[in-house]
Amino acid sequence: MELRIRNLSKTYANGVVALNDISLTIPTGMFGLLGPNGAGKSTLMRILATLQECDRGSVFFGDLDVLDDKDEVRRLLGYLPQDFGLYPKVTAYEMLDHFAVLKGLSHRARRREVIDGLLQQTNLFDVRNQKLGTFSGGMRQRFGIAQALLGDPRLIIVDEPTAGLDPQERVRFHNLLSDIGDERTVILSTHIVSDVADLCSNMAIINKGELLLTGATQQLIDDISCKIWARFIDKRELSYFQQRHTIISTRLLSGRTLIHAYSDNDPGDGFEEAIGDLEDVYFATIAGRHVAEACD
Repeated sequence: MELRIRNLSKTYANGVVALNDISLTIPTGMFGLLGPNGAGKSTLMRILATLQECDRGSVFFGDLDVLDDKDEVRRLLGYLPQDFGLYPKVTAYEMLDHFAVLKGLSHRARRREVIDGLLQQTNLFDVRNQKLGTFSGGMRQRFGIAQALLGDPRLIIVDEPTAGLDPQERVRFHNLLSDIGDERTVILSTHIVSDVADLCSNMAIINKGELLLTGATQQLIDDISCKIWARFIDKRELSYFQQRHTIISTRLLSGRTLIHAYSDNDPGDGFEEAIGDLEDVYFATIAGRHVAEACD
Protein backbone atom coordinates (compact mmCIF):
# COMPACT_ATOMS: atom_id res chain seq x y z
CA MET A 1 0.00 0.00 0.00
CA GLU A 2 1.11 3.56 -0.67
CA LEU A 3 1.65 6.07 2.10
CA ARG A 4 0.38 9.45 0.92
CA ILE A 5 1.49 12.56 2.82
CA ARG A 6 -0.13 15.85 1.80
CA ASN A 7 0.67 19.39 2.98
CA LEU A 8 2.01 18.25 6.33
CA SER A 9 3.29 21.04 8.58
CA LYS A 10 4.59 21.29 12.14
CA THR A 11 5.93 24.33 14.01
CA TYR A 12 7.13 23.99 17.61
CA ALA A 13 6.25 26.41 20.41
CA ASN A 14 9.70 28.02 20.18
CA GLY A 15 9.02 28.99 16.56
CA VAL A 16 11.14 26.28 14.91
CA VAL A 17 9.49 25.11 11.68
CA ALA A 18 10.11 21.36 11.71
CA LEU A 19 7.98 20.58 8.64
CA ASN A 20 6.75 23.04 6.03
CA ASP A 21 3.99 21.82 3.72
CA ILE A 22 5.49 18.38 3.04
CA SER A 23 3.79 16.35 0.30
CA LEU A 24 5.25 12.94 -0.46
CA THR A 25 4.12 9.57 -1.82
CA ILE A 26 5.93 6.52 -0.42
CA PRO A 27 5.40 3.25 -2.33
CA THR A 28 5.76 -0.34 -1.12
CA GLY A 29 9.41 -1.31 -0.56
CA MET A 30 12.40 0.41 1.01
CA PHE A 31 12.12 4.20 0.96
CA GLY A 32 14.98 6.42 2.12
CA LEU A 33 14.37 9.74 3.85
CA LEU A 34 17.71 11.48 3.74
CA GLY A 35 18.74 14.72 5.43
CA PRO A 36 21.16 16.25 7.94
CA ASN A 37 20.57 16.25 11.67
CA GLY A 38 17.80 18.72 12.50
CA ALA A 39 16.22 18.49 9.05
CA GLY A 40 12.81 17.45 10.39
CA LYS A 41 13.12 13.72 9.72
CA SER A 42 12.43 12.55 13.26
CA THR A 43 9.44 14.89 13.58
CA LEU A 44 7.97 13.38 10.41
CA MET A 45 8.65 9.85 11.65
CA ARG A 46 6.99 10.52 15.01
CA ILE A 47 3.90 11.95 13.28
CA LEU A 48 3.68 8.91 11.00
CA ALA A 49 4.11 6.65 14.04
CA THR A 50 1.12 8.40 15.73
CA LEU A 51 3.35 9.69 18.55
CA GLN A 52 3.09 13.38 17.70
CA GLU A 53 0.46 15.70 16.30
CA CYS A 54 0.94 17.86 13.22
CA ASP A 55 -0.45 21.39 12.81
CA ARG A 56 -2.13 20.65 9.49
CA GLY A 57 -2.08 18.22 6.59
CA SER A 58 -3.21 14.66 5.89
CA VAL A 59 -1.63 11.21 5.82
CA PHE A 60 -3.24 8.09 4.34
CA PHE A 61 -1.88 4.53 4.27
CA GLY A 62 -4.01 3.00 1.59
CA ASP A 63 -7.53 4.02 2.67
CA LEU A 64 -6.55 4.36 6.33
CA ASP A 65 -6.44 7.89 7.77
CA VAL A 66 -3.19 7.83 9.77
CA LEU A 67 -3.92 11.04 11.68
CA ASP A 68 -7.46 10.08 12.75
CA ASP A 69 -7.40 6.27 13.05
CA LYS A 70 -4.38 5.98 15.33
CA ASP A 71 -5.36 2.70 17.01
CA GLU A 72 -5.80 0.97 13.67
CA VAL A 73 -2.49 2.41 12.41
CA ARG A 74 -0.68 1.03 15.46
CA ARG A 75 -1.93 -2.45 14.63
CA LEU A 76 -0.25 -2.18 11.22
CA LEU A 77 2.89 -0.39 12.40
CA GLY A 78 6.40 -1.45 13.39
CA TYR A 79 8.59 1.33 14.75
CA LEU A 80 12.28 1.50 15.68
CA PRO A 81 12.93 5.02 17.02
CA GLN A 82 16.32 6.73 17.05
CA ASP A 83 16.59 6.35 20.83
CA PHE A 84 15.42 2.84 21.63
CA GLY A 85 15.51 2.17 25.38
CA LEU A 86 15.91 -1.34 26.77
CA TYR A 87 15.55 -2.89 30.21
CA PRO A 88 19.14 -4.04 30.83
CA LYS A 89 18.32 -6.83 33.31
CA VAL A 90 15.66 -8.47 31.11
CA THR A 91 16.54 -11.15 28.57
CA ALA A 92 15.86 -10.74 24.87
CA TYR A 93 13.22 -13.48 24.95
CA GLU A 94 11.44 -12.05 27.99
CA MET A 95 11.29 -8.58 26.45
CA LEU A 96 9.96 -9.84 23.13
CA ASP A 97 7.41 -11.97 24.98
CA HIS A 98 6.20 -8.86 26.82
CA PHE A 99 5.95 -6.88 23.58
CA ALA A 100 4.12 -9.76 21.89
CA VAL A 101 1.46 -9.80 24.61
CA LEU A 102 0.99 -6.05 24.11
CA LYS A 103 0.58 -6.73 20.38
CA GLY A 104 -2.28 -9.10 21.14
CA LEU A 105 -0.51 -12.47 20.81
CA SER A 106 -2.21 -14.07 23.81
CA HIS A 107 -1.76 -17.76 22.91
CA ARG A 108 1.50 -18.90 24.53
CA ALA A 109 2.49 -21.56 21.98
CA ARG A 110 1.82 -19.27 19.04
CA ARG A 111 3.71 -16.48 20.79
CA ARG A 112 6.76 -18.70 21.29
CA GLU A 113 6.66 -19.73 17.63
CA VAL A 114 6.57 -16.09 16.47
CA ILE A 115 9.31 -14.96 18.88
CA ASP A 116 11.62 -17.84 18.00
CA GLY A 117 11.16 -17.05 14.31
CA LEU A 118 12.02 -13.38 14.80
CA LEU A 119 15.07 -14.23 16.90
CA GLN A 120 16.24 -16.55 14.13
CA GLN A 121 15.59 -13.90 11.49
CA THR A 122 17.60 -11.28 13.39
CA ASN A 123 20.39 -13.75 14.25
CA LEU A 124 19.71 -13.43 17.99
CA PHE A 125 18.34 -16.89 18.76
CA ASP A 126 21.57 -18.12 20.36
CA VAL A 127 21.57 -15.14 22.78
CA ARG A 128 17.82 -15.17 23.49
CA ASN A 129 18.41 -15.82 27.21
CA GLN A 130 21.12 -13.20 27.50
CA LYS A 131 20.29 -9.94 29.31
CA LEU A 132 19.77 -6.97 27.02
CA GLY A 133 22.24 -4.87 29.00
CA THR A 134 25.06 -7.10 27.69
CA PHE A 135 24.13 -6.60 24.02
CA SER A 136 26.41 -4.70 21.65
CA GLY A 137 25.08 -1.73 19.68
CA GLY A 138 24.43 -3.87 16.62
CA MET A 139 22.67 -6.56 18.65
CA ARG A 140 20.45 -3.91 20.25
CA GLN A 141 19.48 -2.57 16.83
CA ARG A 142 18.69 -6.05 15.55
CA PHE A 143 16.59 -6.63 18.67
CA GLY A 144 14.82 -3.36 17.88
CA ILE A 145 13.93 -4.69 14.44
CA ALA A 146 12.69 -7.93 15.99
CA GLN A 147 10.26 -6.02 18.22
CA ALA A 148 9.22 -3.81 15.28
CA LEU A 149 8.32 -6.93 13.28
CA LEU A 150 5.97 -8.32 15.93
CA GLY A 151 2.42 -8.58 14.59
CA ASP A 152 3.57 -8.74 10.93
CA PRO A 153 3.30 -4.96 10.33
CA ARG A 154 2.63 -3.56 6.86
CA LEU A 155 4.33 -0.22 7.62
CA ILE A 156 7.76 -0.16 9.27
CA ILE A 157 9.59 3.01 10.31
CA VAL A 158 13.27 2.95 11.31
CA ASP A 159 14.89 6.21 12.44
CA GLU A 160 18.71 6.51 12.16
CA PRO A 161 19.16 2.74 12.64
CA THR A 162 22.87 2.41 11.73
CA ALA A 163 24.29 5.47 13.50
CA GLY A 164 27.17 4.33 15.68
CA LEU A 165 27.39 0.80 14.28
CA ASP A 166 30.75 -0.61 13.22
CA PRO A 167 31.14 -1.61 9.54
CA GLN A 168 30.46 -5.31 10.14
CA GLU A 169 27.28 -4.67 12.12
CA ARG A 170 26.14 -2.15 9.51
CA VAL A 171 26.42 -4.83 6.82
CA ARG A 172 24.43 -7.27 8.99
CA PHE A 173 21.78 -4.65 9.59
CA HIS A 174 21.59 -3.75 5.89
CA ASN A 175 21.04 -7.42 5.01
CA LEU A 176 18.29 -7.67 7.61
CA LEU A 177 16.48 -4.56 6.35
CA SER A 178 16.79 -5.76 2.77
CA ASP A 179 15.13 -9.07 3.70
CA ILE A 180 12.07 -7.42 5.27
CA GLY A 181 11.51 -4.69 2.69
CA ASP A 182 10.11 -6.60 -0.28
CA GLU A 183 6.39 -6.72 0.55
CA ARG A 184 6.09 -3.99 3.17
CA THR A 185 6.44 -0.24 3.18
CA VAL A 186 9.69 0.44 5.04
CA ILE A 187 10.81 4.01 5.70
CA LEU A 188 14.50 4.40 6.48
CA SER A 189 15.19 7.83 7.98
CA THR A 190 18.91 8.62 8.07
CA HIS A 191 21.67 11.16 7.50
CA ILE A 192 23.98 8.42 6.19
CA VAL A 193 23.97 8.54 2.38
CA SER A 194 25.38 5.04 1.91
CA ASP A 195 22.44 3.50 3.82
CA VAL A 196 20.02 4.89 1.25
CA ALA A 197 22.31 4.10 -1.69
CA ASP A 198 22.63 0.46 -0.60
CA LEU A 199 19.03 -0.23 0.36
CA CYS A 200 16.43 2.10 -1.12
CA SER A 201 14.97 2.09 -4.61
CA ASN A 202 13.07 5.33 -3.89
CA MET A 203 14.03 8.28 -1.71
CA ALA A 204 13.54 11.89 -0.71
CA ILE A 205 15.86 14.59 0.61
CA ILE A 206 14.63 16.92 3.36
CA ASN A 207 16.36 19.89 4.98
CA LYS A 208 15.17 22.59 7.40
CA GLY A 209 11.64 21.21 7.19
CA GLU A 210 11.50 21.50 3.39
CA LEU A 211 11.17 18.66 0.91
CA LEU A 212 13.93 19.34 -1.61
CA LEU A 213 13.96 16.34 -3.93
CA THR A 214 12.23 13.00 -4.38
CA GLY A 215 12.33 10.19 -6.91
CA ALA A 216 13.78 6.82 -7.86
CA THR A 217 17.26 6.59 -6.36
CA GLN A 218 19.03 5.34 -9.47
CA GLN A 219 17.27 7.89 -11.69
CA LEU A 220 18.39 10.74 -9.43
CA ILE A 221 21.95 9.44 -9.69
CA ASP A 222 21.69 9.17 -13.47
CA ASP A 223 20.32 12.71 -13.69
CA ILE A 224 23.41 14.16 -12.02
CA SER A 225 26.00 11.91 -13.64
CA CYS A 226 26.96 14.42 -16.35
CA LYS A 227 27.20 17.42 -13.99
CA ILE A 228 29.93 16.37 -11.57
CA TRP A 229 33.54 17.40 -12.09
CA ALA A 230 36.48 16.50 -9.87
CA ARG A 231 40.11 17.38 -9.25
CA PHE A 232 42.72 17.18 -6.54
CA ILE A 233 44.00 20.43 -5.07
CA ASP A 234 46.34 21.67 -2.40
CA LYS A 235 44.12 22.47 0.58
CA ARG A 236 45.45 26.06 0.54
CA GLU A 237 43.80 26.47 -2.87
CA LEU A 238 40.30 25.65 -1.63
CA SER A 239 39.17 29.25 -1.18
CA TYR A 240 40.26 30.09 -4.74
CA PHE A 241 38.20 27.23 -6.22
CA GLN A 242 35.18 28.01 -4.03
CA GLN A 243 35.13 31.54 -5.39
CA ARG A 244 35.31 30.43 -9.02
CA HIS A 245 33.18 27.25 -9.03
CA THR A 246 30.18 25.60 -7.37
CA ILE A 247 32.03 23.27 -5.03
CA ILE A 248 29.58 20.82 -3.48
CA SER A 249 31.97 18.59 -1.52
CA THR A 250 35.52 18.46 -0.23
CA ARG A 251 37.18 15.41 1.24
CA LEU A 252 40.52 13.80 1.82
CA LEU A 253 41.44 10.80 -0.32
CA SER A 254 44.74 9.08 0.45
CA GLY A 255 45.90 12.26 2.16
CA ARG A 256 45.05 14.50 -0.80
CA THR A 257 42.20 17.02 -1.06
CA LEU A 258 39.56 15.99 -3.60
CA ILE A 259 36.88 18.51 -4.57
CA HIS A 260 33.69 17.98 -6.57
CA ALA A 261 32.16 20.81 -8.58
CA TYR A 262 28.63 20.97 -9.98
CA SER A 263 28.37 22.32 -13.52
CA ASP A 264 26.30 21.68 -16.64
CA ASN A 265 29.44 22.21 -18.75
CA ASP A 266 33.17 21.65 -18.41
CA PRO A 267 34.26 24.21 -15.79
CA GLY A 268 37.90 24.16 -16.91
CA ASP A 269 40.56 24.88 -14.28
CA GLY A 270 41.86 21.32 -14.46
CA PHE A 271 38.57 19.61 -13.55
CA GLU A 272 37.80 16.24 -15.09
CA GLU A 273 34.37 14.68 -15.53
CA ALA A 274 33.53 12.35 -12.64
CA ILE A 275 30.95 9.62 -12.20
CA GLY A 276 28.24 11.15 -10.05
CA ASP A 277 26.83 9.13 -7.15
CA LEU A 278 24.17 9.58 -4.48
CA GLU A 279 26.55 11.58 -2.31
CA ASP A 280 26.83 14.13 -5.13
CA VAL A 281 23.03 14.23 -5.45
CA TYR A 282 22.76 14.84 -1.72
CA PHE A 283 25.41 17.56 -1.43
CA ALA A 284 24.26 19.39 -4.55
CA THR A 285 20.64 19.31 -3.37
CA ILE A 286 21.45 20.50 0.16
CA ALA A 287 23.54 23.32 -1.36
CA GLY A 288 20.53 24.38 -3.42
CA ARG A 289 22.33 23.80 -6.69
CA HIS A 290 20.65 20.74 -8.11
CA VAL A 291 17.27 20.35 -9.80
CA ALA A 292 16.63 16.85 -11.15
CA GLU A 293 17.03 17.06 -14.90
CA ALA A 294 18.08 14.21 -17.17
CA CYS A 295 21.48 14.29 -18.85
CA ASP A 296 21.60 14.21 -22.62
